[in-house]
Amino acid sequence: MIEEYAIVTRCLNSRATLEIERRTACGLCGQTRGCGNAIWGKLLGHKSHAFEAENPIHANVGDSVVVGVDEHIMLNSVFLLYVVPLLVMLIGAVLADTLLKNEFLVILSAASGLVLGFLWVKRHLMSHKGKHLNTKCSAVILRLADDTKDHENNAEMTKANDLTSNVNKFQTKRGQ
Repeated sequence: MIEEYAIVTRCLNSRATLEIERRTACGLCGQTRGCGNAIWGKLLGHKSHAFEAENPIHANVGDSVVVGVDEHIMLNSVFLLYVVPLLVMLIGAVLADTLLKNEFLVILSAASGLVLGFLWVKRHLMSHKGKHLNTKCSAVILRLADDTKDHENNAEMTKANDLTSNVNKFQTKRGQ
């Protein structure tokens, strides 16, 4: 599962509307000197996108949660949106180069192949809409974000205790 932090903005039955909490390496501090992210943010605005997810933990509006999406679904999406159009573009370019021997027509065929690839993906996704958006494929709220901090603290405490016991064992063996 790919996990991300989100905030619940609306609840309806067993579904919830979420907004992803933006977390970047710099934290979007607003420093403009040497930071491309801040410049793009000022030009385009940092917009958040809402999406729906299953809510098996019955999170309430305003809760910070951890939402998960299956990796296979993400890889299939990447394949459809990137690889298929590029393959159609390359096939169009190679066929045009082999058959036509005109550089302008090769470029035109490559661009046409790219557009046709995107159109095929769009048609494919629209025709299989119900199959791609079943409950297995959708996002799921896994736990409250506060629970994550407790899990991380427990893991760190266990790790620290293991290190201490390993040091004690090493010192005991060395002292003999």
